[in-house]
Amino acid sequence: MIFGLEFPSIENIVEWPNFLFKDSELFGFNKIGFIHFLGLVLPAALFFIAGRQKGLVPKGVRNFVESIIDFIEEQIILPTIGAEGMRYMPMLMSFFLYIFIANITEVIPFFQMPATARMAGPLVLALVAWVAFIAVGVKHNGMGYFKSVLFPSGVPKPLYLLVTPIELLSTFIIRPFSHAVRLFANMLAGHILIVTFAVLCIGLWAAKPTVIVELLTFPGLIAFTAFEVGVSLIQAFVFTILAAVYIGLALHPEH
Repeated sequence: MIFGLEFPSIENIVEWPNFLFKDSELFGFNKIGFIHFLGLVLPAALFFIAGRQKGLVPKGVRNFVESIIDFIEEQIILPTIGAEGMRYMPMLMSFFLYIFIANITEVIPFFQMPATARMAGPLVLALVAWVAFIAVGVKHNGMGYFKSVLFPSGVPKPLYLLVTPIELLSTFIIRPFSHAVRLFANMLAGHILIVTFAVLCIGLWAAKPTVIVELLTFPGLIAFTAFEVGVSLIQAFVFTILAAVYIGLALHPEH
């Protein structure tokens, strides 16, 4: 308790009570689950509305959707995979939109929490990307894909004792966890930062002798909130482009 104001415990920053199936640990549905649900429904609704529009010249929602498609194609797929990566557009598009929606709720009133600040969501997405790039590697290179990764050409044979375990750990074991933790840690850190400044503003406002400090903390809260809007977009981009890079490496493991 500071200045007579009781601050919430750290658990209250990331844990939310169930509002459906309240007594069920397995099927309980809370704010985090609802945000993940929105991450599925909103992009689907967006593309459904855009797909119903007719005419050669896109406008409104269709124009917005086509802009997103162009962004994914030109900024993610072509630089990392090439033209042959267009077949993976649906998956990469889904990653980007899903993660952005799960991130941006951090700065939206009522939600005020990024679903990706809980490890389960990013981990599931990272495991989907992990399964995808392994499947791509096996499909296009057969079982020789694992040999290409674990025993890269041009390496002196004695060094395989060192290189092969490193490649096994980095490519097939550590990669999905680092992929997930990068998203999770960035969003959790930003969420804690915003909550800290918000609670500090409330505390200074309640403690009248120190309200003058509000002139510094409140602008800081606004600045960090605006910063997190950019972070939400960047983290969706980073996760998606890394997934594309992994697929590109699986297509051409010799590189």
